[in-house]
Amino acid sequence: MAPENDLPETVTLTPDELKARKRRNLWIALTIGAFVLLVFFISMAKVQDGIVAGAS
Repeated sequence: MAPENDLPETVTLTPDELKARKRRNLWIALTIGAFVLLVFFISMAKVQDGIVAGAS
């Protein structure tokens, strides 16, 4: 009882599902961007504190 073809099944999304996927992807991208900025600013604050502490 071998399958007739070895190709995976494909799913066709409705326009509403595509719109929801795009909206989810946008929020994920914005969240990742905000996290990167947060880490960057925290790192810059720590570096600045280190420079100020080393100068005195």
